Amino acid sequence: MNEVLQDMLDRAKKAYEAVEHWPQEKVDEMVLAAAWEAIKPENAKECAELAVKETKMGIYENKYAKHRNKVLGALRDMEGAQTTGIVEENREKGIFKVIKPMGVIFAPTPCTNPTATPVIKGISSLKTRNAIIFAPHMIARRCGGKAVEFMRKGLEKVGAPVDLIQCMEKPFIEDIQTMMSASDMVISTGGTQSVIAAYSSGKPALGVGAGNSVMIVDETADVADAAEKIFMSKTFDNATSCSAENNAVIQESVWDQTLEGLKSHNGYLCSAEEKSKLKEALWPDGEHINGKAVARSAERIANKIAGLNVPEGTRFLMVLGEDPVENDKFADEKLSPVLTLWKYNEFTDALDYLKRIHAVRGKGHCCGIHTKNEERIKELAEEARVSRLMVNQPQCLANSGSFTNGMPFTMTLACGTWGRNSTTDNITWRNMVNYTWVSKPIPENIPEEDKLFRTYWDKYGK
Repeated sequence: MNEVLQDMLDRAKKAYEAVEHWPQEKVDEMVLAAAWEAIKPENAKECAELAVKETKMGIYENKYAKHRNKVLGALRDMEGAQTTGIVEENREKGIFKVIKPMGVIFAPTPCTNPTATPVIKGISSLKTRNAIIFAPHMIARRCGGKAVEFMRKGLEKVGAPVDLIQCMEKPFIEDIQTMMSASDMVISTGGTQSVIAAYSSGKPALGVGAGNSVMIVDETADVADAAEKIFMSKTFDNATSCSAENNAVIQESVWDQTLEGLKSHNGYLCSAEEKSKLKEALWPDGEHINGKAVARSAERIANKIAGLNVPEGTRFLMVLGEDPVENDKFADEKLSPVLTLWKYNEFTDALDYLKRIHAVRGKGHCCGIHTKNEERIKELAEEARVSRLMVNQPQCLANSGSFTNGMPFTMTLACGTWGRNSTTDNITWRNMVNYTWVSKPIPENIPEEDKLFRTYWDKYGK
């Protein structure tokens, strides 16, 4: 390990050991200090402007809103949460639990959400008395570093160790791998290779899975509302979110109405010939998404990259999905304002589309439904192998926490074993702690075999 990396680790360890036994009020004070310096309007503005300028992805107004609102939501979720001392006690069992920090967390972060992600992770790490070192995406070093710089200023104001939060200036791949192996915990939000590297680091790791959101619109839906929310989600920040609707599976009796609703929000339906050109533009090698199209505007993708001629003001592009699903590249994740439409008849067909689309990409991540039928919601929840299911909501604005739902605020969405992750959680401070279990002796409590096995014996005998 080179001297620069070793110095970062040494300073991080020293910082977290300094606050390891801080009382709750001091912990909460440094959380608020770091959060406020990161999201106060002038600083949030600087982060959002720099993010768009540096990465050339997304929309300034959306990045500004995301940067502030996600942090406010995370603070709301943390408010009053105890992360020091005894946090659980069961006197009957003679057990109590003491909450502890993990140590030094290493956190690769993505270029698609380069400032909100480190701030959310940063304040979550502070809440749990950990130190955290960020590795921003190479094309988002300045804006990611700026967000970290603001948080460090907050820590300095309240007399907390500023090295509780650090950022790599030159996040080369080999250095990232070294830091993964040297840290106490890795939480990776980013591309597939980053997550695979985290799980291969030899250290405990939490990662995310690929997104490929599927939204079902059934015949009972408020179609106008569904179209508006799909539009909102698909176009927010030019679809930087892995939760932005990639596929809309629409019941045939409301197909025309839904399509017109989407068009009314400046959606453009590509012809078969335009779809072919768009495919070449999005996946020039036939497999990997074109980085120059990721999170760019629909007009830029269509007119500048794909060589189409779409109307001025077009906000998102639509293509018709074709069976077999597995052979249509547009069933894949697109990370751009491009939406694939699929028509179904029976609800079982919609479920089949969902499973086949996720077999292409997106297992475990998310899906949603616009419906008034409660039984459909329950059936979808039983059948869908996803970690989160949004009902009558814009997927990308809801999955990671919203002021109008109860989902935990985060910028890191795990996908369970379906997506090769170890949890289905919205990753928050709760995933950044250790516990010490303390046990005292209790009166002996041996179960009676007759009570345990009676129902089995009565049915099958001994």
